[in-house]
Amino acid sequence: MLDLTLPVDSDLPQFPGSPRPHFVRWAEHDKDGYLLEVLAASTHAGTHIDAPLHFERGKASVDRIPLSRLVDKEAVLLRVRPGPGGEVQRADILSFERKRGRLQPGSAVVLFTGWQSHLYKRDFFTRNPGLTRGAALLLASRRPAFVGTDAPSIDSGVASDFPAHGVLLGSGIPVVENLANLGKIKCRDFRITVMPTLLKGASGAPVRAVARC
Repeated sequence: MLDLTLPVDSDLPQFPGSPRPHFVRWAEHDKDGYLLEVLAASTHAGTHIDAPLHFERGKASVDRIPLSRLVDKEAVLLRVRPGPGGEVQRADILSFERKRGRLQPGSAVVLFTGWQSHLYKRDFFTRNPGLTRGAALLLASRRPAFVGTDAPSIDSGVASDFPAHGVLLGSGIPVVENLANLGKIKCRDFRITVMPTLLKGASGAPVRAVARC
């Protein structure tokens, strides 16, 4: 199995305005006989899932996303490199389909942009690549189980609003962001599992994501 998850620590960058994860040592081996930490973090910290509720009032929260959408799903990897501030276009997806065949309903669509290499750079949240609204509409029409990306947002960092979030989450399609190690997936077809922490009523949650060929 290949781990697609960013480790969570106090240095993990967060979306501007969101708190970084903060660990507090609560119990000690010598004093208490065991070790325990308290963690304070955004529900969208690190590798995480956006539930439809994140952008759409009344839509499904994390605990209402069926595991059947997230566990052991057939997946396709779209290798796209639009560059800093670039956008994945509808034409990019159609080009992929001409080579590999039409995206199948119920499969996971994962965008490999290479943006993980910018994780600790200043432009990570402001110049990340993302989907155009047209590309998101095309993906939504293919009815994927979820859409993932190695960028911190499915929308481009230079987008004035959140068109891709609005289209995908509005269609009830979860989004998984900040996936890691996508460049290590060497097989043509793979399977992916994304397991969110079961946070009742939450708009998102950290996940452990793994792939296997």
